[in-house]
Amino acid sequence: MYNDLAVFALYLVILLLLAWPLGIYIKKVFSMEKTVFDPLFHPVEKIIYRLCGVNAGEEMNWHQYAGALICFNLAGMVAVLIVQLAQSALLFNPESLEGVAPWHLTVNTAVSFMTNTNWQAYGGETTMSYFTQMTALTVQNFLSAATGIAVAVALIRGLARKKAGTIDSKHLVL
Repeated sequence: MYNDLAVFALYLVILLLLAWPLGIYIKKVFSMEKTVFDPLFHPVEKIIYRLCGVNAGEEMNWHQYAGALICFNLAGMVAVLIVQLAQSALLFNPESLEGVAPWHLTVNTAVSFMTNTNWQAYGGETTMSYFTQMTALTVQNFLSAATGIAVAVALIRGLARKKAGTIDSKHLVL
């Protein structure tokens, strides 16, 4: 019992010690300030921007932002649908599970993970292969949370700005 409490206390101390520098780093990222990881991440960002046709120096208005957000989420949902339906032909399927059926369960799961509600109406390992769980569901868990953070930051930026043609308080319709 004391070992469990010691592990919990150690975990809590480490968590609290890491919260401060992580918070500072996230604040710098969202404020577009320089960070120590810029030399590592900026080349990767440039490649992603180039592939997506994004100009990093140009801001979006709310129509462009909403369109990009919807396209990103729909692409994630379609990817989850495809992986679920094709799981019988994919790797890491030792139980030789067929594609997820019926179709409405497949759509429900894809929409659920896209919206970060993660409602599961199936029996984990008896319906989804390891590959489906790793590449579709787990990745979508992170992407949907990242989407929520991006929307929150855009909303905060929009409310904080007074006069801009991009995401700002006068263009937000709530």
